[in-house]
Amino acid sequence: MSTADKSPWWRGAVIYQVYPRSFADGNGDGIGDVAGIRSRLDHLSALGVDAIWFSPWYPSPMADAGYDVSDYRDIDPVFGILAEVEALITEAHELGIRTIVDVVPNHCSDAHPWFQAALAGGPGAPERDLFWFRPGRGPNGDQRPTDWVGEFGGETWTRTTNPDGTPGDWYLHLFAPQQPDFNWDHPRVRAEFEDILRFWFDRGVDGIRIDSAGLLVKDGTLPEVRPDQPHPFHDLDGVHDIYRGWRRVADSYPGDRALIGEVWLPDRQRFANYLRPDELHAAFNFDFLGCAWDASALRESIDGTLSAHAPVGAPATWVLSNHDVTRHVTRYGRADTTFSFAAKREGIPTDLELGTRRARAAALLSLSLPGAAYVYQGEELGLWEVEDIPYALRQDPMWERSGRVDPGRDGCRVPLPWAGDEPPFEFSPEGAAAPWLPQPADWKDRTARAQTGDSTSMLELYRTAIRLRRAEPALGDGGLTWLPAPDGVLAFSRGDGFHCLVNLSDTAVPLPPDGELLLASGPLDDGLLPSDTAVWLRTPELAGKPRAANGADLT
Repeated sequence: MSTADKSPWWRGAVIYQVYPRSFADGNGDGIGDVAGIRSRLDHLSALGVDAIWFSPWYPSPMADAGYDVSDYRDIDPVFGILAEVEALITEAHELGIRTIVDVVPNHCSDAHPWFQAALAGGPGAPERDLFWFRPGRGPNGDQRPTDWVGEFGGETWTRTTNPDGTPGDWYLHLFAPQQPDFNWDHPRVRAEFEDILRFWFDRGVDGIRIDSAGLLVKDGTLPEVRPDQPHPFHDLDGVHDIYRGWRRVADSYPGDRALIGEVWLPDRQRFANYLRPDELHAAFNFDFLGCAWDASALRESIDGTLSAHAPVGAPATWVLSNHDVTRHVTRYGRADTTFSFAAKREGIPTDLELGTRRARAAALLSLSLPGAAYVYQGEELGLWEVEDIPYALRQDPMWERSGRVDPGRDGCRVPLPWAGDEPPFEFSPEGAAAPWLPQPADWKDRTARAQTGDSTSMLELYRTAIRLRRAEPALGDGGLTWLPAPDGVLAFSRGDGFHCLVNLSDTAVPLPPDGELLLASGPLDDGLLPSDTAVWLRTPELAGKPRAANGADLT
């Protein structure tokens, strides 16, 4: 965030996502942990990020890599102990880095004490009202209550067995069967999660990332999904009352505590509803993440994002990758550069050299747009999607629940390479167990140590860009002005004289004359901006529009 920016930190921050299982292993069991994160805080400090978002680290049977939570107020032993997390929060703050924890409110683990009590108590147990238990259809109740399809594909209801051994009611799970959905119509559920927020705010965290934020409220009549009906568990209006309560909790703490939602919605107005002044502070911009590497499509996404956020006064967010999607170095090297879960398949040809060049340009684009920018771990190293993980080693339930059609999300969750010429690349200490997912040997040139000091590396590009972003008064929160440009080129200014140009066309284009080059994503071509390359310029004399070297408009 720019040093001149006096607005709340979350409006213009660079936020780094840590997926704890894959960031760094401190105890040698092959799984990342809090000790490993603490040992690598210097990397994040040198990168220059403003905040770290930690994916779930709670006690969990790990049916879905920790998104099946059995206790929201503790840490799974595989990651360490709560005291280590408290020390991590303190150490990050000492480095000027804020912390964001991930809360999973739609569902818990089937090992959660509430759900275990619901099963043990049988029909009529009060704990069953905290979930979605329903009798089955048909004369024997052996048919699912609805035919809803889950978020991972597959069925959404699992039948229970009564304490006496007879077949029982069914329970709802929009994800895996080990993740029963909470009933957010129940006041005890609402009170519990507001108390969970207080637990983490009391420990000094600065923000809460909300998983699957639009799914919490369900239509209790359990209608089947028809094209002419609202979806019975996506974005129901009642969800907004929940987040108004959460906002009151966040606002009761000092220091601009932030609520950040994972909201997958194609309707930009419905998306913006979550960002009204008494609800969430920010939400992830999946429209931009899934957008094609195409100038017109990107400009439409940027304009649509900014226009949706403007009426509610919320900052935009810019995301290129995360723990659920194909890494963008890989996506940008394909004929189809968009992302959607429906289109994920194995065996898609990829040009990693092209993808890397575009990813470098995308980094400068995303870091110069108004609002907050998110960096997924390994993005700053230029890591690609690992697509050849042996079937026997895959752990993501999406792989099996899709009938092995969707390759799953393991490929973007492979442990990071820190140093050395061969796996495990100092992810773990010497003599440790093998990493929980295998690393490709080709990552030897992508380690943090190999890239440090190499001015042409992805890591040094990110370090320089984030440093300049922090120093430039125009960057972070604020406005944007589009500038005239040739077809296939994005050109805009921020503030007085900061320009970003991104060439997505097939030919090199001229740069404005007399502009001070601050940063380029790749080599220039005799003063021209090559394809798939971006530059940051300072051109105070050219507040109107960029011009070619011959004085003509750059259009």
